[in-house]
This record gives sequence, structure tokens and C-alpha cells, in this order.
Amino acid sequence: MNTSTVKSKRPFGFYVCSLGFTFERAAFYTVKYMLAIWIATSVAKGGLGLTDVKAASMAASFLAWTYIAPVFGGYVADYWLNPRLCVALGMILMGIGYAVAWQAHSIGMVWVMIILVAIGTGLFKGNLSGINGLLFNDERELNEAFSIQYSFVNVGSFTGTTFIVLLIATWGFNLVFLLCAVLMFVDAIWFICNMRSLGDAGKKPFKVDQRKFNTVATTKEEKANEEKNKPLTSGDKKRIVAIILVTLFSVIFWMVWYMAYMPVYYYFGHGDGADFLNRANWMIGSFNVPTSYFDSMNAIVCIALGPIFGRLWTKLAERPQGDMSMFKKTALGIIFIGFAYVAMVLADMIGHGHTSLWWIALVAILMSVGEMVFSPMGNSFITKLAPAKVMGLLLGFWPIAVFFATLIYPQVYALLKTTNPARFQMGYGILAAIVIILGLILWFASRKLDALEKS
Repeated sequence: MNTSTVKSKRPFGFYVCSLGFTFERAAFYTVKYMLAIWIATSVAKGGLGLTDVKAASMAASFLAWTYIAPVFGGYVADYWLNPRLCVALGMILMGIGYAVAWQAHSIGMVWVMIILVAIGTGLFKGNLSGINGLLFNDERELNEAFSIQYSFVNVGSFTGTTFIVLLIATWGFNLVFLLCAVLMFVDAIWFICNMRSLGDAGKKPFKVDQRKFNTVATTKEEKANEEKNKPLTSGDKKRIVAIILVTLFSVIFWMVWYMAYMPVYYYFGHGDGADFLNRANWMIGSFNVPTSYFDSMNAIVCIALGPIFGRLWTKLAERPQGDMSMFKKTALGIIFIGFAYVAMVLADMIGHGHTSLWWIALVAILMSVGEMVFSPMGNSFITKLAPAKVMGLLLGFWPIAVFFATLIYPQVYALLKTTNPARFQMGYGILAAIVIILGLILWFASRKLDALEKS
């Protein structure tokens, strides 16, 4: 295969899969942002009228279960159903879930929505990445492809948090839920109508749908027959251990990444309640910047960085020593999120209660760079290393880090929550130091851990 030819053109199926993420993330991030607000809003204003504690609990359940479900969805795609069917069915189930929220008038219906969206996400998320990975015959392309796919993901989240959520003021919560349902049904139609562009990718369960990289001499069909019932080798098991270790380290990253939103919103942020300290100046001229735009900042930085990092990984892969290892990328991601907390502490120290919005933007940029260094690489890393018979399961295992992170970070935040600037600076300063040190430990330990990846 001519590498220069590959770089100039990607298969149309890549864009079919990537745009599938755009529609889904637009709907998901819109619901993620407004779910707790809707539940806690009074019935007279279109909400369910429950307490903010109950609202937070339900919103956390929505997030957590949509991140653990892909483990089971991946297993289904490995052994039982073809991944294409899983993806299409997942899109439809998510659409039905959001339609249930459109008509919801009780907490029971919210649970029905959560269950449907979680199952749908489980069938959709890792499996669509798996199909996309099978479209490429050269493993050197995968890092760049998944970095660009990640930009499509963030186009969706940016659209949701920047534009769609603004419709709540005029449309009301329920009609916005309906719009999210429509987005998912359109997504399903888009994917189903363009399946032909996927070739053979995803027609069979992952354990028999074995792609061939150009560094392997056997044909695709020969490789599939060879791997179909082959037991896991010692090298396979070491590579699985490498995938699990990277996933566990990513728990640290996502725990502090998600927790960063809490001080930005409630310590530096502004609002009508006493819980908002407003220790930052959110004004640009006469425009009071919504705190939800912090989410948008993350998304737009990721959109911009996707092609840049993708090209960088391709260039590094062309070196004699190859690309930077996944362990090093994970370590860098952890270090960057540590520096985001350093920026947060410095912002409060220098701002004296009137922190410039540029500091908040810097926090978002550092978080986003940390995310882009390693998070898009997870799917590429797993697609390259995972044995065919467990690839869907391991692709689903990757998001499980977020599930555990969402369970842990509220407890850590509760320990650090304060209205006292001195305690804030000390607490978050210590956290920043711990996170950076953990990143450095992983970086220097990667020399030995890299052997697992190359087994």
C-alpha cells in the first residue's frame, strides 16, 4: 500500500461513522447539561419540581450508566450480533429514550429514559469506533484517523452546549428532549442508508471480522480463518494487560478532569444561588458569558487540535523508533490536567476574588490538551492491540474509566469544597502536585510498561 495515497484520502465510510458520533454527542451533551436543571425546576416552569440533591443523583446515574454499558455492548458485538446492527439499534434506542423524556412527568419515566439511553449507548459507542478502525489497512493511519474522529465528537458536544441548550428558554425542556430524539433518529437513518460505504467492516461479530494491516503478509480472509477460534497466546494476554493498565491510569485523569468543572462553576462561576461564589469576572464588555461556555471552550479546542495531533502522531510513527507509547501519552495527559489545577490556583491567588476570564480559558485549554493527548488514542490503541475475539469487549472497557471517575470525584470534591480562598489554594495546590507527580511516575515507568504493548 502506498502510504502517501492513504494520507490524501480516507474512505467515505470513515465520515459516515464519524458524523454518527457528531449527531449522538450533540443530543447526549444537551441532555447531560439540562437533565439536573430540568428535574430540579418547578413544575410550573416545565420541570419535575424535585430537590437539587435528587436531580444531581439522577444526572450522575445518567452519566455513569452510559459509560459502563459499552462493556456489555462490546461483548454482544464480539460474539452474538454484527456490530452494524448493534450501532443502528443503539441509535434507535437512544432516540426512543429521549422521546420518553419528552413526555416524562415522573421520576419513573426518567429512569426509563436512562435505561434506554444506557443500553443504546452500550450498543453504539465502542462498536462504531471498532467499525471505523476496520476501514483502515495500515495501523499507522489509525492514530490520525481517531484523532480526527474525536474532532467530529466534539463538534457534536460543542453544538449541544453552545446552541441547542439555548433553545430551552424559548422551547422549554420537553421540546428540546424531542429535538434530541429526532437527532438520534436522523443519525440512525444516516448510518443505515450509508452502510454500503463500510464495505465488509462490521458485517460479522468482531471475533471473526479481522482486519489486515499492510505489515502482515496473509490475506484478510486467511487471517480471519486463522484467528477465528485461536486461543489467546501469552502475547495476547500481555497486550490485554497493557490495555487494562492504561484504562486504570485513565481513571485518575478523568476523575480530576470531571472534578475541574466543580470549582470552575461553583467557586469561580456566577449564578443566582449562594453556592456560586463568583470569584471571576465573566464579563466581556457588556456580555455576561454563560458558565456553560466553559464546556464549549473544551469542545472547540478539541475540534481544533484533532487534525493537528493526528498529523503529529503520524509523523512520530514514521520515525525509526516509532510513535510515542500509549503509556507516555497517558502520562502527558495526566500532567496537563495537573497543570490545569496549577492555573486554577494561580488564578485565584492573582485575581483576589476578581479572576480574569482568560485564566478560566487557560484552565479549559490545558484540560483539553491533556484530553487530546491520550483520550482519542484509546480506541486506536485497543483496535491495534486487542485480540479479535475480545476487541469489542475491550473497546467497551475503555469508557469504564469514566464510570469509576464519576463515582470517585464527588467524594474528592466534597473534601476540597470551601469558600475560603486560602484553603482553596492549599487544597487544590496539593491535588495539582499529586496529579503531576503521578503523571511523572507513569512517564518514567513506561520504559518497562512499553514491553507489554510490544509483546
